[in-house]
Amino acid sequence: MQQYVDQDDFMLTYGDGVSDINIKELVDYHKKHGKTATMTAVQPGSRFGVMEFGDDNTIIKFNEKPKESGSWINGGFFVLKPEVFNYLKDDADLVMWERQPLEDLAGESQIAAYKYDGFWKCMDTIRDKEELENLWETDPKWKSW
Repeated sequence: MQQYVDQDDFMLTYGDGVSDINIKELVDYHKKHGKTATMTAVQPGSRFGVMEFGDDNTIIKFNEKPKESGSWINGGFFVLKPEVFNYLKDDADLVMWERQPLEDLAGESQIAAYKYDGFWKCMDTIRDKEELENLWETDPKWKSW
């Protein structure tokens, strides 16, 4: 792949995430900070509802499938400088991107997080597929054409 990139920044995605992310804004953010990599960070909704407890373990509130859990995850949309290839070992085909390359980039403070709070959903399970198909029929937030 490196031979196709030349000296240009490029994008990488896993292909199993669906989002209404504004690609131009993501790329502009990447150009501003000067890091080797930009990772889109998202806060997915919880798969389950959560409970809040009072002092004596009395349930005081239910929050059905909250989005704002406080945790951010890798949303799978990246903008990368060609220097990222320096972080890939000779056996790059055998290395998970999330392990050695991203860990090394993070260890050198070379990943900026583009925190995105718009629509994002992965399609890892049949349940995810069915939810996305239903959204496609009713309210495809990611459809821009």
